[in-house]
Amino acid sequence: MNTVRNHKHLWVLYETEVPHSRICDPACGVSPAEKLSPEHLQLLRTAFTCSKSAAQIEENWPDGRGRSSRGKRSKEREMKFEEFRDALRSVIGPDVEDTWVERFFSEVDITCTGQVNWQQLCSFLFLEYTERERASIPTAALLDRQPQIRHCSHNKREPTVRVVAVSHPPSLHYISVSKGGQITVWNSSLHILKTLALAGDPTEEVANTRRFRGWTTDAVYMGNFHTVAIATDCRDLHFVSVSTNSVFEEVHLFGFRSVLTALCYWHDVQCPERPALLLLGDEKGGVHLMWFLNPSKGLFKNPCKKKSSPQRIFFPDLGEHSSMVSHCYIPNIHPEPVNRVMFEPGTSIIMTSSESDTASVVCMNVTLKREPYVWRIKQGAKCFDYNASLQLMVTGGCDRAVRLWTRYVTTIPVATLLGHHTTILDVAIYQPVRQIFSYSRDAELRVWDISTHQCLKTVRLHFPCMQPGRIPEHGNFPFLLLSPPLPEHTQPHLVVGCKDYLALLSLAETRRGGGEWLTDEGREFGPEIQSGPPLSCALYNPTLRQVVTGHTDSSVTLWNVETGRRQLQILNAHGEEELTCMTLDSTHRRLITGARNGTLKVWNLLNGLNLHKLEPVTNSDVTGVTCLHDNQLLAVGWSQRIAQYDIASVKDLYVRAHMSWKSSGVHKSDILAVCHCSALGVAATASYDGEVVIWRLETQGPLLHLRRETRAGETTGEVPPVNSLLFLQHRAGNRKLRNRGVLLSSQGGRLTFWSITGQTHTYGQFYAPAQPGERVLSMSSDQPINQILVSGDTAGWLQIWDISDYALDIQHESVCEQPPLQQCWKAHKGGIVSVEVLEVAGKSFILTASSDGSAGLWTKDGDHVGSFGQEVMWNITDEATYQRETKNNLKEDAHEEARTESGTVGLSEKSQVPDPLNSGETEQEECSEASSTSPAAGNDHEQPQQPMYLCEDLCQMCRERRRLFDDVSHCNHC
Repeated sequence: MNTVRNHKHLWVLYETEVPHSRICDPACGVSPAEKLSPEHLQLLRTAFTCSKSAAQIEENWPDGRGRSSRGKRSKEREMKFEEFRDALRSVIGPDVEDTWVERFFSEVDITCTGQVNWQQLCSFLFLEYTERERASIPTAALLDRQPQIRHCSHNKREPTVRVVAVSHPPSLHYISVSKGGQITVWNSSLHILKTLALAGDPTEEVANTRRFRGWTTDAVYMGNFHTVAIATDCRDLHFVSVSTNSVFEEVHLFGFRSVLTALCYWHDVQCPERPALLLLGDEKGGVHLMWFLNPSKGLFKNPCKKKSSPQRIFFPDLGEHSSMVSHCYIPNIHPEPVNRVMFEPGTSIIMTSSESDTASVVCMNVTLKREPYVWRIKQGAKCFDYNASLQLMVTGGCDRAVRLWTRYVTTIPVATLLGHHTTILDVAIYQPVRQIFSYSRDAELRVWDISTHQCLKTVRLHFPCMQPGRIPEHGNFPFLLLSPPLPEHTQPHLVVGCKDYLALLSLAETRRGGGEWLTDEGREFGPEIQSGPPLSCALYNPTLRQVVTGHTDSSVTLWNVETGRRQLQILNAHGEEELTCMTLDSTHRRLITGARNGTLKVWNLLNGLNLHKLEPVTNSDVTGVTCLHDNQLLAVGWSQRIAQYDIASVKDLYVRAHMSWKSSGVHKSDILAVCHCSALGVAATASYDGEVVIWRLETQGPLLHLRRETRAGETTGEVPPVNSLLFLQHRAGNRKLRNRGVLLSSQGGRLTFWSITGQTHTYGQFYAPAQPGERVLSMSSDQPINQILVSGDTAGWLQIWDISDYALDIQHESVCEQPPLQQCWKAHKGGIVSVEVLEVAGKSFILTASSDGSAGLWTKDGDHVGSFGQEVMWNITDEATYQRETKNNLKEDAHEEARTESGTVGLSEKSQVPDPLNSGETEQEECSEASSTSPAAGNDHEQPQQPMYLCEDLCQMCRERRRLFDDVSHCNHC
């Protein structure tokens, strides 16, 4: 593994990630950064200073330092809450609410000293203003992924004129049309499915000579007919049916008086019977309007014929199809050929463009009853796009400038965006993020922000056909932009064509980055769906009475435990990297999170501000982080080392890692868990190879090495990893019990109690999951008495064990005695990645978080309080608001599953859980109580055991991730 010392570029992980954004409950009140004006800050600065006489100054400063010209010096003082409240009321007004002041004071006093000074206030406001300024700078919608580039091998080196998207059949696919008339069908991953060549002149009856001899000019998809219309320079129009798996030419409309150069199609999706419109711009600057009057019956009259060739219609004879099609022609709109045509159905507006100086863009009503709007641009417009909701038009052309125009002002553009070095071939407005894409002849793609007119990103697309010093050939319409709404499971993207290559670029669906305090415009803040992105970690904050959940999509959500309402959400907390672990600082005001790329961050839990970024040790997983009593952080992961960070009084954004721990070479495999015990002054780490190491905090060196003995039927390579660790703090602080089982480790579903002081022994071990072949991913115990143990496994089952008298005597390896099982039920459909016992309003509850995307709250008796984010909020003090119907269903499902899979009648307090690791042992080695009272234990030999490994190609950790998160990426073991 590369460490910071020999890998100098790990800090860049923070610079290249997607910026995070904050969404806060408006009930929290207005942010101080919005409420305080510069005048308020000046008055507060005065309130934080006091004057001393010159004699007092000289007494404190013998050398006279800091003396003002008047013999007095201003000294900053610290304010307690009451003083701070009075100062704010004197500055802002007496109507300031106490709750708002209290929250403001807590946000500034993040270390909970009970006092704040001017420097702390300035640091808080500076961080808030900095994030707000960053939020005002938009991020380009292009995601930081390599574009997919595919070769149109059937184009015969001709450029692609147009690419259209087809969603029928339901799966999205594309159809590209080459300049030479070659039609190629692609799937959503840009793999070729089939091809078709346009038919040539039917008068050429000689064998093998009837082929298309012209050039195509444009193509458009007619969605309600499932047909692609293709225009050519032969003054004709080909209608190609794509309604079935076969692609064939259905109609050939020929004999137009001029070449068709640009196409546009519209039909009413809400009213399919309404006539559809096909617009055809031509080389003479005019536009044909073809209305298809009976869409349900087809395009044209279908004569009875036995030929398999396309139906041929001579354009002058179109009147014979008057019951199906009506046609009109608008001549002389432009003195040059029409290169773009659009239709705005809301206002029945036709928009066209050409490279004419006198009529570059023309906007006219379809009825021609109003005077058209005409834009005159030097060297004309080679392309344009229009968005009705934004009332914005964008043009590009040979003068290499992108211009923004309002709907009714034709003389002066709103903005002129410069930066391209060659002719602009295409432009597109991406409304979801209010950005513009422009593409020039040198294969340069630029992203512009509409509001700031800034160029957010410049991408040079490296197509294989490009040669140094030569401009590649393009078709007339390089862009295909697919933006919401889209078919299910389809992300927004942009397809760009260059010669006979296509590039697919992924886009962000919503505005990325930012640090907004309140909810986004138009987005209702409140409960979100219960089943969201898979959870990777969760914890309870007893000070703020919040539940914090971490998700695999790199988001952090804070919930009110008393109601289940969402209070704060941090999106893209670590860019797009999966969150792996989290913990609280000593004051419970700060949250520390770790991610799969090795980054760690410290957050203010009151407002979501990112306070610190911790130096990565490697660019691989951080699997655990814990906070010592003095705000010293210990972080572990795939680096196989322990990194320490001091956040007690640090003021800098970036915090360096201290590698003083003597951890190099101690663990031979990736560290998966860390836990510390302040009463004993030790910390424990566990690794993938099954080893647990006890460290002395004082010396920062290893104290003990613990490893479960290999059981019968196991080999060294089959030893499962240790998934979690837990110290029983009450036992550790009790002199009579600290030499008993105080440390728990979860390994392959088996829970082991270790004594780490005095004589080291295994004080108890048993298999905890309700089903064979599962693992315990998380454990928790009630504080401070450690009477119960709660475990959650990979099958979504939750067990509550009575450990008040368990693991107090040395237990031999052959004994598998379990503590009494108080409760057992299936809490989630997916694996339980986090579980915690918490006290709220004098009652005990259990918090669970699962890979199925939900986090729930339960009573110790198995009653389901609710799932965080559900539509109906609960009152934790009122049992009538609990989700009792859910509770009953889950209990019934749990018992039914127990009957089906274990063959038991039910799970009673004394029932035993089958242990798959005991299947190879003799009956004499099994626990006598289990063999006599548990039918499940007796059935272990009769039922086939679930395999310990999901496949041979992936290591155990990768298999675990795939089971929980559908993630097939490999770790360094594979």
